[in-house]
Amino acid sequence: MLQQFGIRAAAALLVIWGACTLVFLLIHLVPGDPVEAMLGETARAADREAMRAALGLDAPLWRQYLDYLDGLIRLDLGESLREQRPVTRILAERLPATLLLAVASLTLAMLIAVPLGVVAARFHGQALDGLAMGFSLLGIAIPNFWLGPLLILVFSLWLGWTPVSGMEQPLSLVLPALTLGTGLAAVLARMVRNAVLEVLAEDYVRTARAKGLSEQAVLRRHALRNAWLPVFTLLGLQLGALLGGAVITETVFAWPGIGSLLVEAIQSRDFPLVQGSVLLIAALYVLINMLTDLAYAYVDPRVRLD
Repeated sequence: MLQQFGIRAAAALLVIWGACTLVFLLIHLVPGDPVEAMLGETARAADREAMRAALGLDAPLWRQYLDYLDGLIRLDLGESLREQRPVTRILAERLPATLLLAVASLTLAMLIAVPLGVVAARFHGQALDGLAMGFSLLGIAIPNFWLGPLLILVFSLWLGWTPVSGMEQPLSLVLPALTLGTGLAAVLARMVRNAVLEVLAEDYVRTARAKGLSEQAVLRRHALRNAWLPVFTLLGLQLGALLGGAVITETVFAWPGIGSLLVEAIQSRDFPLVQGSVLLIAALYVLINMLTDLAYAYVDPRVRLD
């Protein structure tokens, strides 16, 4: 187990380094000057050059890259060009909002997907199966950037039940979580249905039925319990994506998380903040996936990570 953890950790570090390198190169290729964004177009050339030298942006690209890697080794992500504060402090302030949204969305998705998938599998080929999978297909097809404004229009502007944006009130969490949770529930419901159907075709399920167990008992004690492994893997992948920051949803609802922070940093050409945000997203995603792999092997001893 320790050997597998070491292999996974080394692979995770390699992936994170690749993501950081790619983002560093891309952010320097994007049109726009962070100094001009800070000082404005009317600033004098001398002031721009002085600001560029003070921020280290006048150095060659390879030197800036080496300085960036040196800071990563020392766990120093630098200071935000826009806010003049350490990037780590800004990320620490924004991360709890993303964690809250991710947990709420995943919980909502599970509450919808598990009963929906089990009902679809129980009544396979019947009307309930078609309705459940129709809802699932609809949830997959509707993009977040369309569903979010639609929910704001209905529940915030027409009905006045929830705030439009932000997270100042407890009800502010409802619409963002609903936007993310419904799409995730659609994917999970199809996975639960397929996993349960596969288990229901096993010999031990037919034996349980032959012993006289009710269909509810077969589903609860045999099918659903053994169908959790593929669902568990998908949950890990989706949780990693949610913790990485749902950029579109956070932007639509002005949710102060990592996703909206990344968009703001890109718009202001804040290089250190962009790199720090992407590093955090990559690290969270890789960490969740690594833990999912290890947990999967622990839950099912037949799985070998090598």
